[in-house]
Amino acid sequence: MGAATIAVTDATFDQEVRQSAIPVVVDFWAEWCGPCRMIGPALEELAAEYQGRVKIVKVNVDENPDSPAQLGVRGIPALFLFRDGQVVSNKTGAAPKAALANWINSAI
Repeated sequence: MGAATIAVTDATFDQEVRQSAIPVVVDFWAEWCGPCRMIGPALEELAAEYQGRVKIVKVNVDENPDSPAQLGVRGIPALFLFRDGQVVSNKTGAAPKAALANWINSAI
């Protein structure tokens, strides 16, 4: 995991995501998930590009089952965009960096 994205656990989810002053993209992923690894580098780049405007965090679903369960995550990668503590948009599956950027821009 790179420096731009933040690893979040079930214990830190509320503080890092729901209480964030800026919009947050949550990437629910797992080590064994190929599409998750495919979008990882794009999310790192986007995290650096949006620094200070949007926070991008990663939640490992194998290590942290509660947060994805509360949000009804069925497949990964699952991306959720939170603003003011609420889910404003979500998408499942891998997408190219440009599509991810468009999705983020449309929701913030």
